[in-house]
Amino acid sequence: MSTSRTIRVTVRGSFDNLSEQQKAELIAAGAEHADILAVRYTADGHLTYDLAARPFFTMRFAEQVDDEREIPTVTARAEAKAAAWMTARGYGFKRITSQTVDLSEVPLGKAARKRQL
Repeated sequence: MSTSRTIRVTVRGSFDNLSEQQKAELIAAGAEHADILAVRYTADGHLTYDLAARPFFTMRFAEQVDDEREIPTVTARAEAKAAAWMTARGYGFKRITSQTVDLSEVPLGKAARKRQL
């Protein structure tokens, strides 16, 4: 019996060698990407950054898998999507890292445990 698993991948990196025009463009769009309270995990990725404070970005991805053996592929795909997003816009980047979480492995909180009873 297979059960679907939600996999969340958080990809982090640094902007690199941005032109003044690119920096201005990113800073101008920053309001829609700086609100950490509005963070979402999506199939296409949700970008957050605060370029005025530091040159780092985070993209968050979510995907469903049926087999835990697919998790490394999901992680690689998320990193590739983040790199492709940056490249498509001409933004230089470096130091891509990722953290992957299988939500089926996350312990339930107190309220969720009560709902299961």
